[in-house]
Amino acid sequence: MEYTVQKLGQLAGISTRALRYYDEIGILKPARINSSGYRIYGQAEVDRLQQILFYRALGFGLEQIKEIMTAPSFNRAKALKEHREKLLDKRKQLDLLIANVEKTIASTEGRMIMTDKEKFEGFKQSMIDENEKKYGKEIREKYGEDSVNQSNEMLKNMTQEEYEEAMRLANEVTAVLAEAYKQGDPAGELAQKAADLHKQWLTYYWSGYSKEAHASLARMYVDDERFRAYYDEKQPGTAKFLRDAIHIYTGFKK
Repeated sequence: MEYTVQKLGQLAGISTRALRYYDEIGILKPARINSSGYRIYGQAEVDRLQQILFYRALGFGLEQIKEIMTAPSFNRAKALKEHREKLLDKRKQLDLLIANVEKTIASTEGRMIMTDKEKFEGFKQSMIDENEKKYGKEIREKYGEDSVNQSNEMLKNMTQEEYEEAMRLANEVTAVLAEAYKQGDPAGELAQKAADLHKQWLTYYWSGYSKEAHASLARMYVDDERFRAYYDEKQPGTAKFLRDAIHIYTGFKK
């Protein structure tokens, strides 16, 4: 079956503007253009759009999706299995949060007492599980099992105040880094402030801080495409800029 832009948009629940944009950036081209100048999509394009929307639902940016789906090694069947695993992980995370909400309701209604630690267990475990799924193998190989386990325990045992401060620092790093990037100088005052804030944020998750480990992590932000995609999502080049700023901050530029 074939679809026009309008009919495919209605079928998929997305705007025709989005479909036209997907065409412009080369992520979803129509099968053909008819004699009237309308984009026409066939079964292959329908399947490709489904794949794109799977990635979007999992939080991937369009540039990252394009990079994945246009790679010569892209395999749709394998990608679908990976989607399934990620969705199962997401469901597990949601189950933890639902359990946390149910406990909170019971506590509010006086049916149980909920400790401050319990109030944040769902959020913390969800964060740990997501990080393990995305980066666990690489991080454990780079820093060792003990270091990663200690970091996870630190997160689990954070007080409410510590957790909130870690989240505040993460947001401040993002904001200051964005402004520093506009100035374009990784050695500048604002960039070095971002590097220092990044160090402060790390101390909530690392049992011991070292400049060498900090510099090594910054290199990973560029070398690993998943970290790079995270930092570059809004402004390409941000991951490299942060790495350079941290290398200047720590004095390790290997």
